[in-house]
Amino acid sequence: MIIKQLSVFLENKSGRLSDVTKVLAQNDINISALSVADTSEYGILRLIVAQPEKAHEMLKDAGFSVSLTDVICLIIPHQAGTLFKAVEFLSTSNVSIEYMYAYATGDNASVIMKVSEVNVAIDTLIKNNFKLAKAREIYTK
Repeated sequence: MIIKQLSVFLENKSGRLSDVTKVLAQNDINISALSVADTSEYGILRLIVAQPEKAHEMLKDAGFSVSLTDVICLIIPHQAGTLFKAVEFLSTSNVSIEYMYAYATGDNASVIMKVSEVNVAIDTLIKNNFKLAKAREIYTK
């Protein structure tokens, strides 16, 4: 239930996102989810990809500053209030959410979360009947 996420440090200049996606495309690595957080000087590209360890090595070899981070992927009904319930359970278990990004299609939403205590978060969410995606469900080719 732990998902490996790539975090790539990028200078905030034209073409850097293209450079990353080119390396992934040349190595037949599919992107399942991504998020970009930026400032005026740099950005952090967060990616969920089909082969995170391979992608990590390919990007490092291409000169990128990249790391692997443990995250979880919460699957919730695409309805008002369901995210609140999950966040509330995490809060009462003293789990901090460092960041998250999400998307919704159809009846469900997928929420990628970087949390302070990944195993406590997993236990808390499962105990309260929330569904977490397994890595093999996310790492699609």
